[in-house]
Amino acid sequence: MNELNHLAIIMDGNGRWAKKRGFLRTNGHEAGANVVSDMCEFCIDNGVKILSLYTFSTENWKRPQKEVEFLMNLLKKFLILKRADFIKNGIKFNTIGDISPFSDELKNEIEITKNATRENKNLLLNLAINYGSKDEIIRAVRKLNLEGCEINEASLNIALDESEPVDLLIRTGGESRLSNFMLWQASYAELFFTPTLWPDFSKDELASIVAKFKNIERRFGGV
Repeated sequence: MNELNHLAIIMDGNGRWAKKRGFLRTNGHEAGANVVSDMCEFCIDNGVKILSLYTFSTENWKRPQKEVEFLMNLLKKFLILKRADFIKNGIKFNTIGDISPFSDELKNEIEITKNATRENKNLLLNLAINYGSKDEIIRAVRKLNLEGCEINEASLNIALDESEPVDLLIRTGGESRLSNFMLWQASYAELFFTPTLWPDFSKDELASIVAKFKNIERRFGGV
């Protein structure tokens, strides 16, 4: 039976969820944010050590400015509202991606939350914000070059924002692509694509997918 250490999720479908109900796209993003707590709870209850969530990609800046501004404010509100829960539940908060373009106010909330949860051990929650796997790899190579390090698989792996391999990658919303998410880390991940829109994704459906994952024969290139 496979052990699930690192779960990664592409949270897709917020906009379509809202459109189906006659809501604004922003309402879909709010509904999607509410699902995160359930996913964290499932991971803690089932021994998953790392949960990486694709929150805002390097390509998402192409969206309408008002939607981008809303997403930045939603992230700030999320951190303020959930910080106490992270501390209570032993969740260590982290970000992957390049946060340098964000406002000082948002970067401050990110840093406060990281510092407040630094010693927590029950779950590492990675929010991928302004994240793209190609960008992550380029930044890692530049870092190694600046440090005068040899570039090989081991050194590059350590220089990435997250070095732990993904065991299971799930994408909600019905699309069957990785969209530049954790391409290095997910090189041997099991992939599951569900038509369920992210705000409707439940712990029960996650449990069903995890049960299938645990019974898959993982060969890692062997026979």
